[in-house]
Amino acid sequence: MKRVIVQIDGGHLRAQARRDGLDYTVDFIEDFAHALLEKQEELVRVFYYDCRPYQGETQLPVSGEAYHFKSGGGWLDELAGRDYMCVRTGMLKFRGWKPKMLPMPSGNLTDQHFRPDFEQKGIDLRLGLDLANMIEKRAADRVVLVAADTDLIPAMSLARTSPVQLIGVDFPNSPLHGEILSHFDVMREVEWPKPEPRD
Repeated sequence: MKRVIVQIDGGHLRAQARRDGLDYTVDFIEDFAHALLEKQEELVRVFYYDCRPYQGETQLPVSGEAYHFKSGGGWLDELAGRDYMCVRTGMLKFRGWKPKMLPMPSGNLTDQHFRPDFEQKGIDLRLGLDLANMIEKRAADRVVLVAADTDLIPAMSLARTSPVQLIGVDFPNSPLHGEILSHFDVMREVEWPKPEPRD
C-alpha cells in the first residue's frame, strides 16, 4: 500500500472546473481529492491552497463611488473541517480594475464594463515549501500535485532526487503542457468525480 499526500492549487483547480461548467463547492473539492487516489494507495492528507476573498474599500473606476468588497470565505473553514483536509491560505491583493472585454466598446463607459483585478500572493511559496518539507521528511511514498505554475519547479526538482514519487494530473480534455511537465515522474488522467451522497 502506497501512502499518498495530495497538494491542490485551488486557483488552478477552480479554473479547470469552471471551464467545464462545474459548481465549485466544498463537496466537489473533497470528492475530487479522493478521486485522485488509485487502488493500493492510502491517503495521508490533502493540502489545499487558496486565498480568502478580498476585504476592503475602493472607488469604482468610472463613477468614482465607494465600493466595499465583502468577505465570503467561510467555505474555506468548512473545507478545513473535513477529514484529512488541511487548508493553507495566501493573500489576495487588489490591483485595480480591468476591462471585461477587449477591445473596449465605443461610447460611454460605465462601471459595469470593468471587473476587479486580483493577484494571489504566497500560494506558490507555501505549496513549494510544504512539498520540500514532505520530501525531506519522506512523509509519503507519493505526492499528487494538482498545479501548473512553473514557480514550483525548484521544489519539484528536489522531489526528483528523492525516493518520493511526484505525480501530475491531467484534467478531462485539458492535459498539462509546458516546461513543468518534465518535472513529474508520471502523469495521471482523472475524470471529474460524480457527486457522492451525503447525510
